Amino acid sequence: MEPIKVTAIFDIGKTNKKFFLFDKDLKEVYKVYHRLEYIEDEDGEDCESIQALTQWVKQTLKEALALPQFLVVKLNFTTYGASFVHIDQLGNPVAPLYNYLKKYPDDILAQFYAKYGPVEKFSQETSSPALGMLNSGLQLYWLKYTKPEIFKKIHRSLHLPQYLSFLFTGKAVSEYTSIGCHTGLWDFAKGDYHHWVKAEGIDKILPVVVDTTTSFAKTFDRHSMSVGVGVHDSSSALLPYLTSNTEPFALLSTGTWAISINPFNDAQLTLNELRKDCLHFLSKEGRPIKISRLFIGEEHKVQIEKLYTHFQLEKGYYKALCFEKEGYDKARSKTHKRFRFEYLKPEVFGISQANETDWKGFADFEDAYYSFIHELTELQVASLSLVLNGSTPVKKLYIDGGFNANPIFVEMLRDKLPGIAIETTDFALGTALGAGMVVNG
Repeated sequence: MEPIKVTAIFDIGKTNKKFFLFDKDLKEVYKVYHRLEYIEDEDGEDCESIQALTQWVKQTLKEALALPQFLVVKLNFTTYGASFVHIDQLGNPVAPLYNYLKKYPDDILAQFYAKYGPVEKFSQETSSPALGMLNSGLQLYWLKYTKPEIFKKIHRSLHLPQYLSFLFTGKAVSEYTSIGCHTGLWDFAKGDYHHWVKAEGIDKILPVVVDTTTSFAKTFDRHSMSVGVGVHDSSSALLPYLTSNTEPFALLSTGTWAISINPFNDAQLTLNELRKDCLHFLSKEGRPIKISRLFIGEEHKVQIEKLYTHFQLEKGYYKALCFEKEGYDKARSKTHKRFRFEYLKPEVFGISQANETDWKGFADFEDAYYSFIHELTELQVASLSLVLNGSTPVKKLYIDGGFNANPIFVEMLRDKLPGIAIETTDFALGTALGAGMVVNG
Protein backbone atom coordinates (compact mmCIF):
# COMPACT_ATOMS: atom_id res chain seq x y z
CA MET A 1 0.00 0.00 0.00
CA GLU A 2 1.21 3.47 -0.94
CA PRO A 3 2.35 5.50 2.14
CA ILE A 4 0.39 8.67 2.95
CA LYS A 5 2.30 11.90 2.26
CA VAL A 6 2.42 13.91 5.48
CA THR A 7 3.63 17.19 6.96
CA ALA A 8 5.59 16.80 10.21
CA ILE A 9 5.29 19.56 12.84
CA PHE A 10 7.12 20.06 16.11
CA ASP A 11 5.08 22.17 18.54
CA ILE A 12 7.36 23.06 21.45
CA GLY A 13 5.76 24.61 24.53
CA LYS A 14 7.56 25.37 27.78
CA THR A 15 5.78 22.43 29.43
CA ASN A 16 4.65 20.06 26.67
CA LYS A 17 6.69 19.03 23.65
CA LYS A 18 4.46 17.76 20.84
CA PHE A 19 5.01 16.22 17.44
CA PHE A 20 2.31 15.74 14.79
CA LEU A 21 1.91 14.29 11.37
CA PHE A 22 -0.81 15.89 9.21
CA ASP A 23 -2.21 14.47 5.97
CA LYS A 24 -2.79 16.52 2.79
CA ASP A 25 -5.99 17.98 4.30
CA LEU A 26 -4.01 18.93 7.44
CA LYS A 27 -5.86 16.34 9.54
CA GLU A 28 -3.84 14.83 12.36
CA VAL A 29 -2.82 11.22 11.68
CA TYR A 30 -0.07 10.71 14.27
CA LYS A 31 1.10 12.42 17.46
CA VAL A 32 3.70 12.20 20.20
CA TYR A 33 3.55 14.10 23.52
CA HIS A 34 6.59 14.45 25.73
CA ARG A 35 7.90 16.38 28.72
CA LEU A 36 11.52 17.22 29.43
CA GLU A 37 13.00 17.88 32.84
CA TYR A 38 14.54 21.30 33.41
CA ILE A 39 18.23 21.59 34.14
CA GLU A 40 20.13 24.49 35.73
CA ASP A 41 22.08 27.20 33.94
CA GLU A 42 25.49 28.35 35.21
CA ASP A 43 23.74 30.68 37.69
CA GLY A 44 21.83 27.77 39.25
CA GLU A 45 18.48 28.78 37.69
CA ASP A 46 16.02 26.48 35.91
CA CYS A 47 16.22 26.32 32.15
CA GLU A 48 15.31 24.10 29.23
CA SER A 49 18.05 21.63 28.27
CA ILE A 50 18.88 22.52 24.68
CA GLN A 51 20.84 19.24 24.41
CA ALA A 52 17.87 17.13 25.58
CA LEU A 53 15.47 19.06 23.32
CA THR A 54 17.78 18.69 20.30
CA GLN A 55 18.15 14.96 20.94
CA TRP A 56 14.40 14.44 21.38
CA VAL A 57 13.55 16.38 18.20
CA LYS A 58 16.03 14.43 16.06
CA GLN A 59 15.07 11.06 17.54
CA THR A 60 11.32 11.72 17.23
CA LEU A 61 11.62 12.65 13.57
CA LYS A 62 13.84 9.62 12.93
CA GLU A 63 11.17 7.33 14.42
CA ALA A 64 8.42 8.99 12.32
CA LEU A 65 10.48 8.59 9.15
CA ALA A 66 10.74 4.86 9.87
CA LEU A 67 6.93 4.43 9.91
CA PRO A 68 6.06 2.56 6.70
CA GLN A 69 2.51 3.99 6.45
CA PHE A 70 3.74 7.60 6.19
CA LEU A 71 6.03 9.56 3.90
CA VAL A 72 7.19 12.84 5.42
CA VAL A 73 7.45 15.43 2.65
CA LYS A 74 7.33 18.65 4.69
CA LEU A 75 8.63 19.67 8.11
CA ASN A 76 8.13 22.79 10.23
CA PHE A 77 8.40 24.04 13.80
CA THR A 78 6.49 26.28 16.17
CA THR A 79 7.79 27.14 19.64
CA TYR A 80 7.44 29.57 22.50
CA GLY A 81 9.23 32.88 22.01
CA ALA A 82 11.59 35.13 24.00
CA SER A 83 14.26 32.43 23.77
CA PHE A 84 17.55 32.41 21.88
CA VAL A 85 19.91 29.58 21.07
CA HIS A 86 23.46 30.90 20.66
CA ILE A 87 25.65 28.84 18.33
CA ASP A 88 29.30 28.85 17.25
CA GLN A 89 30.57 28.54 13.68
CA LEU A 90 30.08 24.77 13.80
CA GLY A 91 26.45 25.20 14.82
CA ASN A 92 26.94 24.00 18.41
CA PRO A 93 25.23 25.84 21.30
CA VAL A 94 27.69 27.87 23.37
CA ALA A 95 25.29 28.89 26.15
CA PRO A 96 22.26 27.49 27.95
CA LEU A 97 18.75 28.15 26.65
CA TYR A 98 18.17 30.82 29.31
CA ASN A 99 14.71 30.93 30.87
CA TYR A 100 12.79 34.11 30.00
CA LEU A 101 11.61 34.27 33.63
CA LYS A 102 15.21 34.74 34.81
CA LYS A 103 15.75 38.00 36.65
CA TYR A 104 17.38 40.73 34.57
CA PRO A 105 20.10 42.55 36.58
CA ASP A 106 18.93 46.03 37.57
CA ASP A 107 22.30 47.67 36.88
CA ILE A 108 22.51 46.31 33.32
CA LEU A 109 18.90 47.31 32.66
CA ALA A 110 19.60 50.83 33.96
CA GLN A 111 22.72 50.98 31.77
CA PHE A 112 20.72 49.91 28.70
CA TYR A 113 17.91 52.45 29.19
CA ALA A 114 20.41 55.21 30.03
CA LYS A 115 21.84 54.67 26.53
CA TYR A 116 18.70 53.90 24.55
CA GLY A 117 15.73 55.04 26.64
CA PRO A 118 13.86 56.54 28.28
CA VAL A 119 12.00 53.28 28.96
CA GLU A 120 8.58 54.28 27.64
CA LYS A 121 9.98 55.88 24.48
CA PHE A 122 11.97 52.73 23.75
CA SER A 123 8.94 50.54 24.53
CA GLN A 124 6.78 52.51 22.11
CA GLU A 125 9.38 52.40 19.34
CA THR A 126 9.83 48.63 19.69
CA SER A 127 6.19 47.79 20.65
CA SER A 128 7.68 45.94 23.61
CA PRO A 129 6.59 46.59 27.19
CA ALA A 130 9.62 46.65 29.50
CA LEU A 131 9.77 42.98 30.49
CA GLY A 132 13.43 42.25 31.30
CA MET A 133 14.44 38.82 29.95
CA LEU A 134 11.10 38.55 28.12
CA ASN A 135 12.48 41.28 25.84
CA SER A 136 14.71 38.63 24.29
CA GLY A 137 16.81 41.18 22.40
CA LEU A 138 17.95 42.50 25.77
CA GLN A 139 19.22 39.01 26.60
CA LEU A 140 21.92 39.65 23.98
CA TYR A 141 22.86 42.95 25.63
CA TRP A 142 22.95 41.19 29.01
CA LEU A 143 25.25 38.48 27.64
CA LYS A 144 27.56 41.07 26.07
CA TYR A 145 28.08 42.92 29.35
CA THR A 146 27.78 40.20 32.02
CA LYS A 147 29.14 37.13 30.23
CA PRO A 148 31.60 38.51 27.64
CA GLU A 149 33.48 35.19 27.43
CA ILE A 150 30.26 33.48 26.23
CA PHE A 151 29.28 36.40 24.00
CA LYS A 152 32.64 36.23 22.17
CA LYS A 153 31.94 32.60 21.19
CA ILE A 154 28.60 33.43 19.50
CA HIS A 155 28.58 33.19 15.73
CA ARG A 156 24.78 33.43 15.41
CA SER A 157 21.91 33.89 17.85
CA LEU A 158 18.81 32.06 16.62
CA HIS A 159 15.26 32.37 17.91
CA LEU A 160 14.17 28.94 19.15
CA PRO A 161 11.93 28.04 16.15
CA GLN A 162 14.75 28.90 13.75
CA TYR A 163 17.28 26.88 15.77
CA LEU A 164 15.13 23.76 15.36
CA SER A 165 14.91 24.44 11.63
CA PHE A 166 18.69 24.98 11.53
CA LEU A 167 19.21 21.47 12.96
CA PHE A 168 17.88 20.04 9.71
CA THR A 169 18.80 22.69 7.13
CA GLY A 170 22.09 24.12 8.37
CA LYS A 171 20.66 27.53 7.37
CA ALA A 172 20.85 30.25 10.02
CA VAL A 173 17.92 32.62 9.42
CA SER A 174 15.43 34.80 11.27
CA GLU A 175 11.80 35.59 10.41
CA TYR A 176 9.22 38.23 11.30
CA THR A 177 7.00 36.43 13.82
CA SER A 178 9.97 35.63 16.08
CA ILE A 179 11.58 39.08 15.72
CA GLY A 180 8.25 40.80 16.38
CA CYS A 181 7.21 39.28 19.71
CA HIS A 182 8.22 41.82 22.40
CA THR A 183 11.92 41.31 21.66
CA GLY A 184 12.93 44.98 21.86
CA LEU A 185 14.79 44.39 18.58
CA TRP A 186 12.43 45.85 15.96
CA ASP A 187 11.60 49.48 15.27
CA PHE A 188 7.97 49.20 14.15
CA ALA A 189 7.87 52.67 12.57
CA LYS A 190 11.01 52.06 10.49
CA GLY A 191 10.26 48.42 9.68
CA ASP A 192 13.84 47.46 10.54
CA TYR A 193 16.02 46.60 13.51
CA HIS A 194 16.12 49.36 16.14
CA HIS A 195 19.24 51.53 16.06
CA TRP A 196 20.53 50.07 19.36
CA VAL A 197 21.01 46.69 17.65
CA LYS A 198 23.55 48.15 15.22
CA ALA A 199 25.10 50.48 17.81
CA GLU A 200 25.97 47.45 19.98
CA GLY A 201 27.11 45.27 17.08
CA ILE A 202 24.30 42.82 17.82
CA ASP A 203 23.28 42.87 14.13
CA LYS A 204 26.49 40.95 13.35
CA ILE A 205 25.24 37.85 15.21
CA LEU A 206 21.63 38.08 14.01
CA PRO A 207 21.05 36.06 10.83
CA VAL A 208 19.42 37.26 7.62
CA VAL A 209 15.66 37.89 7.84
CA VAL A 210 13.55 35.74 5.50
CA ASP A 211 9.83 35.44 4.91
CA THR A 212 8.07 33.09 7.36
CA THR A 213 6.86 30.97 4.44
CA THR A 214 10.44 30.21 3.33
CA SER A 215 11.43 26.55 3.13
CA PHE A 216 14.52 24.60 2.06
CA ALA A 217 14.82 21.25 0.27
CA LYS A 218 16.88 19.01 2.55
CA THR A 219 17.64 15.35 3.22
CA PHE A 220 17.60 13.86 6.72
CA ASP A 221 18.21 10.20 7.44
CA ARG A 222 18.07 9.51 3.66
CA HIS A 223 14.63 11.17 3.36
CA SER A 224 14.14 14.24 1.18
CA MET A 225 11.73 16.87 2.45
CA SER A 226 10.91 20.56 2.37
CA VAL A 227 11.87 22.16 5.71
CA GLY A 228 10.29 25.41 6.93
CA VAL A 229 12.05 28.10 8.96
CA GLY A 230 9.69 27.87 11.95
CA VAL A 231 7.15 30.28 13.40
CA HIS A 232 6.44 31.85 16.80
CA ASP A 233 3.61 29.94 18.52
CA SER A 234 1.14 32.79 19.12
CA SER A 235 1.42 33.94 15.52
CA SER A 236 1.06 30.35 14.34
CA ALA A 237 -2.10 29.88 16.41
CA LEU A 238 -3.75 32.74 14.52
CA LEU A 239 -3.28 31.35 11.01
CA PRO A 240 -6.05 28.69 10.95
CA TYR A 241 -8.59 31.36 11.96
CA LEU A 242 -7.44 33.87 9.36
CA THR A 243 -8.00 31.35 6.59
CA SER A 244 -11.42 30.20 7.82
CA ASN A 245 -12.97 33.63 8.56
CA THR A 246 -14.21 36.40 6.30
CA GLU A 247 -15.51 38.62 9.14
CA PRO A 248 -13.31 40.41 11.73
CA PHE A 249 -12.61 38.32 14.85
CA ALA A 250 -10.27 38.16 17.83
CA LEU A 251 -8.49 35.15 19.28
CA LEU A 252 -7.74 34.36 22.90
CA SER A 253 -4.93 31.83 22.72
CA THR A 254 -4.47 30.27 26.14
CA GLY A 255 -1.70 28.30 27.79
CA THR A 256 0.98 29.53 30.19
CA TRP A 257 0.05 32.95 28.83
CA ALA A 258 -3.35 34.10 27.59
CA ILE A 259 -2.61 36.05 24.44
CA SER A 260 -5.44 38.25 23.14
CA ILE A 261 -4.89 38.81 19.42
CA ASN A 262 -6.84 41.14 17.14
CA PRO A 263 -5.49 40.85 13.58
CA PHE A 264 -7.79 43.71 12.54
CA ASN A 265 -6.28 46.23 14.95
CA ASP A 266 -2.91 47.74 13.97
CA ALA A 267 -3.48 51.07 15.74
CA GLN A 268 -0.44 52.68 17.32
CA LEU A 269 0.25 51.70 20.90
CA THR A 270 -0.41 54.21 23.63
CA LEU A 271 1.74 54.44 26.74
CA ASN A 272 -1.28 53.42 28.80
CA GLU A 273 -1.68 50.23 26.72
CA LEU A 274 2.01 49.42 27.02
CA ARG A 275 1.79 49.71 30.80
CA LYS A 276 -0.93 47.05 30.70
CA ASP A 277 1.20 44.60 28.71
CA CYS A 278 -0.29 45.42 25.34
CA LEU A 279 2.04 45.32 22.35
CA HIS A 280 2.40 44.54 18.67
CA PHE A 281 3.45 41.29 17.08
CA LEU A 282 4.60 41.07 13.49
CA SER A 283 2.51 38.95 11.14
CA LYS A 284 4.26 36.50 8.83
CA GLU A 285 4.30 39.31 6.25
CA GLY A 286 5.90 41.75 8.72
CA ARG A 287 2.66 43.69 9.45
CA PRO A 288 1.86 44.90 13.03
CA ILE A 289 -0.91 43.03 14.91
CA LYS A 290 -2.15 44.29 18.28
CA ILE A 291 -2.03 41.81 21.14
CA SER A 292 -2.21 41.84 24.93
CA ARG A 293 -0.85 39.30 27.38
CA LEU A 294 -1.89 37.93 30.75
CA PHE A 295 0.02 35.29 32.73
CA ILE A 296 -3.13 33.32 33.60
CA GLY A 297 -1.90 29.78 32.92
CA GLU A 298 0.92 30.07 35.41
CA GLU A 299 -1.37 31.86 37.89
CA HIS A 300 -3.97 29.08 37.58
CA LYS A 301 -1.28 26.42 38.07
CA VAL A 302 -0.02 27.97 41.30
CA GLN A 303 -3.46 28.69 42.75
CA ILE A 304 -4.88 25.26 41.91
CA GLU A 305 -1.99 23.62 43.78
CA LYS A 306 -2.81 25.75 46.83
CA LEU A 307 -6.50 24.84 46.53
CA TYR A 308 -5.78 21.10 46.32
CA THR A 309 -3.50 21.31 49.36
CA HIS A 310 -5.98 23.36 51.40
CA PHE A 311 -8.98 21.15 50.62
CA GLN A 312 -6.93 17.91 50.54
CA LEU A 313 -8.11 16.90 47.09
CA GLU A 314 -6.55 14.87 44.30
CA LYS A 315 -4.93 16.69 41.40
CA GLY A 316 -7.24 17.13 38.42
CA TYR A 317 -10.38 17.54 40.55
CA TYR A 318 -11.35 20.88 39.00
CA LYS A 319 -11.44 19.34 35.51
CA ALA A 320 -14.59 17.39 36.40
CA LEU A 321 -16.51 20.53 37.35
CA CYS A 322 -19.28 21.86 35.08
CA PHE A 323 -20.47 25.46 35.01
CA GLU A 324 -23.28 26.09 37.49
CA LYS A 325 -24.99 29.46 37.56
CA GLU A 326 -25.55 29.32 41.33
CA GLY A 327 -21.80 29.01 41.91
CA TYR A 328 -21.17 31.98 39.64
CA ASP A 329 -23.93 34.09 41.23
CA LYS A 330 -22.52 33.36 44.68
CA ALA A 331 -19.00 34.36 43.61
CA ARG A 332 -20.33 37.51 41.96
CA SER A 333 -22.37 38.49 45.01
CA LYS A 334 -19.27 38.97 47.17
CA THR A 335 -18.60 42.66 47.73
CA HIS A 336 -14.92 42.09 48.56
CA LYS A 337 -12.10 40.34 46.72
CA ARG A 338 -11.09 36.92 48.07
CA PHE A 339 -7.86 36.04 46.24
CA ARG A 340 -4.32 37.32 46.36
CA PHE A 341 -2.61 36.64 43.04
CA GLU A 342 0.89 35.27 42.80
CA TYR A 343 1.84 36.79 39.42
CA LEU A 344 -1.02 38.93 38.15
CA LYS A 345 -1.25 42.61 39.03
CA PRO A 346 -4.92 43.68 38.90
CA GLU A 347 -3.98 47.19 40.06
CA VAL A 348 -2.52 47.87 36.59
CA PHE A 349 -6.10 47.70 35.26
CA GLY A 350 -7.54 49.70 38.16
CA ILE A 351 -8.90 46.48 39.74
CA SER A 352 -8.34 45.57 43.39
CA GLN A 353 -7.31 42.25 44.92
CA ALA A 354 -7.37 40.80 48.43
CA ASN A 355 -4.46 41.54 50.76
CA GLU A 356 -4.30 37.79 51.27
CA THR A 357 -6.38 34.84 50.10
CA ASP A 358 -9.47 34.34 52.27
CA TRP A 359 -8.94 30.62 52.99
CA LYS A 360 -11.23 30.60 56.04
CA GLY A 361 -14.09 32.20 54.13
CA PHE A 362 -14.50 29.42 51.55
CA ALA A 363 -17.22 26.84 52.17
CA ASP A 364 -15.58 24.25 49.93
CA PHE A 365 -13.35 23.81 46.87
CA GLU A 366 -16.12 24.80 44.46
CA ASP A 367 -16.80 28.03 46.33
CA ALA A 368 -13.10 28.94 46.22
CA TYR A 369 -12.61 27.91 42.60
CA TYR A 370 -15.62 29.90 41.34
CA SER A 371 -14.34 32.97 43.20
CA PHE A 372 -10.88 32.51 41.72
CA ILE A 373 -12.14 32.15 38.13
CA HIS A 374 -14.53 35.08 38.63
CA GLU A 375 -11.63 37.32 39.66
CA LEU A 376 -9.39 35.86 36.95
CA THR A 377 -11.93 36.48 34.16
CA GLU A 378 -12.39 40.04 35.38
CA LEU A 379 -8.72 40.60 34.56
CA GLN A 380 -9.04 38.67 31.31
CA VAL A 381 -11.83 40.98 30.12
CA ALA A 382 -9.69 44.02 30.99
CA SER A 383 -6.79 42.58 28.99
CA LEU A 384 -9.03 41.63 26.04
CA SER A 385 -10.59 45.09 25.91
CA LEU A 386 -7.16 46.56 25.07
CA VAL A 387 -7.22 44.86 21.66
CA LEU A 388 -10.99 44.74 21.03
CA ASN A 389 -11.35 48.52 21.12
CA GLY A 390 -10.10 49.12 17.60
CA SER A 391 -11.65 50.97 14.69
CA THR A 392 -12.93 47.68 13.22
CA PRO A 393 -15.73 46.22 15.39
CA VAL A 394 -15.18 42.60 16.40
CA LYS A 395 -18.27 40.49 17.03
CA LYS A 396 -16.62 37.09 17.42
CA LEU A 397 -14.01 35.77 19.84
CA TYR A 398 -12.37 32.36 19.57
CA ILE A 399 -10.80 30.70 22.60
CA ASP A 400 -8.23 28.01 21.99
CA GLY A 401 -5.57 26.25 24.06
CA GLY A 402 -5.94 24.88 27.58
CA PHE A 403 -8.68 27.18 28.90
CA ASN A 404 -11.09 26.39 26.07
CA ALA A 405 -11.80 23.11 27.89
CA ASN A 406 -12.67 24.93 31.13
CA PRO A 407 -16.47 25.55 31.03
CA ILE A 408 -16.41 27.77 34.13
CA PHE A 409 -13.83 30.11 32.58
CA VAL A 410 -15.64 30.17 29.21
CA GLU A 411 -19.15 30.76 30.59
CA MET A 412 -17.98 33.57 32.88
CA LEU A 413 -16.31 35.26 29.90
CA ARG A 414 -19.53 34.88 27.88
CA ASP A 415 -21.45 36.64 30.61
CA LYS A 416 -18.89 39.44 30.88
CA LEU A 417 -18.67 40.05 27.11
CA PRO A 418 -22.37 40.13 26.13
CA GLY A 419 -21.89 41.81 22.74
CA ILE A 420 -19.46 39.21 21.46
CA ALA A 421 -20.14 35.65 20.28
CA ILE A 422 -17.60 33.36 21.95
CA GLU A 423 -16.64 30.10 20.29
CA THR A 424 -14.37 27.48 21.77
CA THR A 425 -12.51 25.54 19.15
CA ASP A 426 -10.99 22.11 19.05
CA PHE A 427 -7.90 23.66 17.51
CA ALA A 428 -6.00 22.20 20.45
CA LEU A 429 -3.73 21.78 17.45
CA GLY A 430 -4.00 25.49 16.58
CA THR A 431 -0.31 26.30 16.80
CA ALA A 432 0.80 23.08 15.08
CA LEU A 433 -1.84 23.51 12.38
CA GLY A 434 -0.68 27.07 11.70
CA ALA A 435 2.91 25.88 11.25
CA GLY A 436 1.60 23.22 8.86
CA MET A 437 -0.29 25.82 6.84
CA VAL A 438 2.84 27.97 6.53
CA VAL A 439 4.70 25.20 4.66
CA ASN A 440 1.65 24.12 2.67
CA GLY A 441 0.69 27.61 1.49
